[in-house]
Amino acid sequence: EKIDQAYISLSNTVTITAEMSNIGGRQVWLKEKEVLTVEELLYAMVVHSANDAAAALAIHIAGSKSGFIDLMNKRAAELGMTSTHFHSVHGLPPGSKDKDQTPDVSTPRDMTILCRELLKRPAIFQYTTVRTRTFRPDVPAGKGRIDLSNPNHHLLAEFEGCDGLKTAYYTEAGFSVAATANRNNRRV
Repeated sequence: EKIDQAYISLSNTVTITAEMSNIGGRQVWLKEKEVLTVEELLYAMVVHSANDAAAALAIHIAGSKSGFIDLMNKRAAELGMTSTHFHSVHGLPPGSKDKDQTPDVSTPRDMTILCRELLKRPAIFQYTTVRTRTFRPDVPAGKGRIDLSNPNHHLLAEFEGCDGLKTAYYTEAGFSVAATANRNNRRV
């Protein structure tokens, strides 16, 4: 939505801060003072589920993680996601250093609402259909170049018409997926 509103563009650069790079879970190991484009970070976030890329984009857009969480919760309410409340920019459960953080809460119904909203932007498929992609392609192997891999790669490869959207894992909830496919001009 911020790209549609011309608030940011895919070519905008983001200078990585210590706060952006200090995120757990799946990541692309962002380095403080590294400069990347919004588009590179989107690929890392969507294709690889990189939590550090999600944090970098959130801070770039809203100035802080808490500012972006406020934007997310406001938008969720506007969409009618009545059982959703976000407490993080990346979906990770609270860690040992996040004792004051509450876990994000949602339902399959609300995630369906969110997915339907995403599907209104066909450009999302540029990211959700990618099975692998090189991050930092100009950097030598072993020096920061990473082969991004989509956790949804089996479904993308084996289910005819599958073109996204996202997988997740949370110990208390287990594995989950929000998937979509288009066959014979019918989307499910």
